[in-house]
Amino acid sequence: MKYLTTFRVIDAIARTGSIRRAADHLALTPSAVQRRLQSYEEEIGYEIFDRGPQGVELNSAGELVIMHIRETFSETGKLTSRLADLSGMRRGEVRIGCSQALVPYFLPRHISSYQTTYPNVTFEVVVMEHRAAQSALASHVIDLALVFGAEEVPEFKTLLGVRQRLAAVMAPNHPLAHFEQLRLRQCYEHPVAMPGVGFGSRAMVDAALREKSYARQPELESNSFEYLKAHVAKTMAVTFQIESGAPLAPVQDTYLTARLIDIRDVSPGTLWMGQLPGRNLSVAASRFSEQVGRDLSERYQHV
Repeated sequence: MKYLTTFRVIDAIARTGSIRRAADHLALTPSAVQRRLQSYEEEIGYEIFDRGPQGVELNSAGELVIMHIRETFSETGKLTSRLADLSGMRRGEVRIGCSQALVPYFLPRHISSYQTTYPNVTFEVVVMEHRAAQSALASHVIDLALVFGAEEVPEFKTLLGVRQRLAAVMAPNHPLAHFEQLRLRQCYEHPVAMPGVGFGSRAMVDAALREKSYARQPELESNSFEYLKAHVAKTMAVTFQIESGAPLAPVQDTYLTARLIDIRDVSPGTLWMGQLPGRNLSVAASRFSEQVGRDLSERYQHV
């Protein structure tokens, strides 16, 4: 499959926007990358990149070519996975687009569990917001989407949707850690660190605070949940996260703990798992989605 090498070169150029950066990424010389690209352009009869002083950018022909390349990667991955199944050796790659909430606890647990059984399967995890998942699936950048939406119903084919309550996240020695469940008002008796506007958990809190007398601006905002976690671990502040992204049992976190917010105060949102309509997943991606789906179904309420 020599053509796949050329396809990987073109894909790297498209992703990096530079022949030199693509060469560094692929551990090739820039001249070798340039020759691959020129040979392909001569073969199809079209230039696929507009060259400029700042780098290269796909033109209209290039957009069609890169779509074909990524579809080819996807189909080749499915073929490789199915061929591996014939010999009892599960191989392949699973590319996941997910909300930030799933990065600290949920996905690492599932990926490590899957790779314990199938060590030859590789994963790529891309953090993205809810609305970006559809285009990422359509362009074959990812195989599966695992994204949270406070109210939105996704446009992609949904495999599963489960309800997600909001949780308050804090240091283990925080006064609120003594309660089994919290009211939102209790959280606002302490400094509040909030995800930025546009995050699902922020939308849940903002909706719940409308016309509440205790509503106020947060003491700190960030678009990084990792920073928010680090901040509340060292202060008396509280932040918010959906339950699958919070350190709730069975998750054990030395520096953080979490308590669910009463649903009388904050309505649940939905965690969606989905794929591109009309596309068959590879064996590896399909098996992984089944594993994740079983866990979500057992732990949370279906939509």
